Amino acid sequence: MLGNFQQRNLQDWELDRLVDFPTTEGPMSCCKEPRSSWVFPTAMLSLYGFFANCRPAEPFLTPYLVGPYKNISEEQVTNYLFPIWTYSYLALLLPVFLLTDLLRYKVVIVAQGLFLVNNYILLCFAQGLTAMTVLQVNFAIVTSTEVAYFSYIYSIISVRLYQRATGYLRSAMLTGYTFGSFLGQVLVSVAGVSYFCVNAITLGIVSVAFVVSFCLPTPHRGMFFRGETEVPTTQEHHSAAEENTEGAEEESTQVAGGGWCSWNTIAHAGHLLWRSFLQSYSSKQLVYWSLWWALATAGYFQIFNYVQLMWNHIEPSGSSSVYNGGVEAIATLLGAGAAFTIGHVKVTWEVWGEVALGMFSAVAAAAVFLIGLTSSIWASYAGYIIFKASYMLLITITMFQIAENLSMQCYALTFGINNFTAVLLQTTVTAIVVDEHVLGMDIVSQFVIYGTYYAAISLLFMIRGTYTACQHYCRLRLDRESREDTKTEAISSYKF
Repeated sequence: MLGNFQQRNLQDWELDRLVDFPTTEGPMSCCKEPRSSWVFPTAMLSLYGFFANCRPAEPFLTPYLVGPYKNISEEQVTNYLFPIWTYSYLALLLPVFLLTDLLRYKVVIVAQGLFLVNNYILLCFAQGLTAMTVLQVNFAIVTSTEVAYFSYIYSIISVRLYQRATGYLRSAMLTGYTFGSFLGQVLVSVAGVSYFCVNAITLGIVSVAFVVSFCLPTPHRGMFFRGETEVPTTQEHHSAAEENTEGAEEESTQVAGGGWCSWNTIAHAGHLLWRSFLQSYSSKQLVYWSLWWALATAGYFQIFNYVQLMWNHIEPSGSSSVYNGGVEAIATLLGAGAAFTIGHVKVTWEVWGEVALGMFSAVAAAAVFLIGLTSSIWASYAGYIIFKASYMLLITITMFQIAENLSMQCYALTFGINNFTAVLLQTTVTAIVVDEHVLGMDIVSQFVIYGTYYAAISLLFMIRGTYTACQHYCRLRLDRESREDTKTEAISSYKF
């Protein structure tokens, strides 16, 4: 459950068509920086991302909950506690997505830092099942506000600086998560530090992130909710139905009358949301990429939430050494390396992308079966590393294919809708498979279901990908035959 924040670290860094919004200093800014500077907000957000993701205690959440510190049974954690996070996250995701843009990001980032601190206060000092239930709702607020982190930098820097700044942000986040996982493993395995002390150390680290969040400059406006001081701007966006190299420019002008919370502003935001929605899903190919995004992410969330319980089932943490932190760090490094490498591979993704989704989803399915059906903890660790690396590779390809055809507004909306759909699917799976009031399956049976789920995704996209590739080559053959016929007719006419 507490690991889902890092999933957003997989956000694609190659989106290059963003709207340039001016910035201004808000009342919560503790530092002053010229409006034209991008270094300061990028550095502050990178620091926040590093410390917010550097959580040494996270890989050891399940041993901490089921151990003597919290003394909660494995069944209660599996079938009662973790489903509460899923239900709360689904309920909060959509309203927080809209409030983030309305409140202009910074307020929500500060709130995220506050609830992240409160999360580890509860883990350190609260006792009992009721307190841990509150913990799940608290962390649902943390994860639902992640959209502010990813949207903030888009509204504060210029288009030409986006790739450079986003590279720094991703590096900071992945470095923070990897360092935190390694640090937690060293503290537990080498220094012999208790799980309680690891959580206390994590509380101190995330408190630094909370303090840093106050130094972020406040954006002047959001992407959809525009302030009354807004002037007409020209924004370039690409329709997925058009060629990638062509774009249609249109004026996006504030509706006169009223402030940022007026009816006119809300109506204008609704119009932009609807227009962006139509553009985002106007292409059949983008719909298929988004479908894989939602399906695979739902499965990833579910496996990430319950894999520690699976490991605890194979080898109980009270009677053996736990290497969850090292496994998480290695999986993140390999996944990041695979995602970086794929960005330099020349592939016609419009033709072979769906086949790749099907093939690597099959690899992920096999890895999930290995995690759940093996009796060796090391084989289960290896399966998880393969699964996570495969997911990070594919989600990077998917995000890039969607992002390169859309404006920032459309991409932000697509990101929100796809993740909302993923959480909705995850909630459905949780309610049926995990919840104690329905099937309440044991952890091994759950992973058999998850492996079958990924196998179905693989089959679906292998069929679709094969059809797309065959259609492409049939079209090429017809074009070649048409050109040859035209050439033959031209030669015959010349001879005649």
